Amino acid sequence: MSQAEHPDRLRPGHDVTVEDVRQLMGASTPHFALQLRNRIARLIRSLPADHPARVEGEREIARLTALGYSGEVRGHEGEEGLPTLPSVSGGTEPQPSGTLHG
Repeated sequence: MSQAEHPDRLRPGHDVTVEDVRQLMGASTPHFALQLRNRIARLIRSLPADHPARVEGEREIARLTALGYSGEVRGHEGEEGLPTLPSVSGGTEPQPSGTLHG
């Protein structure tokens, strides 16, 4: 997955919508979480703080940051005698924040 954006979302005058944010959220896995986070941040950075798409985007940025650094939580514990796999960060807390600037 690249961090390139769909051309229609980049055209001047495009009104960013909650649906634009949700389309980017759809493919979120630990492997692509940080790339998606960056795409959403770029998409919403010029929106006012109270814009619905920005509110949704910031919520998703926080979720993707945690997912990207802590990995995916599976639906069940490890099997008896097998340890649970550690997260990619070695801990359960998200690492550096994907806070939005601008």
